[in-house]
Amino acid sequence: MIVTKIAFALGGAVLGLAYQRFVGCRTGSCPITSNPYISTLYGGVLGYLMSGNG
Repeated sequence: MIVTKIAFALGGAVLGLAYQRFVGCRTGSCPITSNPYISTLYGGVLGYLMSGNG
């Protein structure tokens, strides 16, 4: 169902941003966690993929 996929994607995006904020990369050399936009997008994509095929 599309609502489930959207919910998983939004949840993943929130978790990706939270990870960047609380764990992150202090030196700026980490490609994913040094930029909040990239970590949010990455989390959203992972959340969408974890929602399954249904």
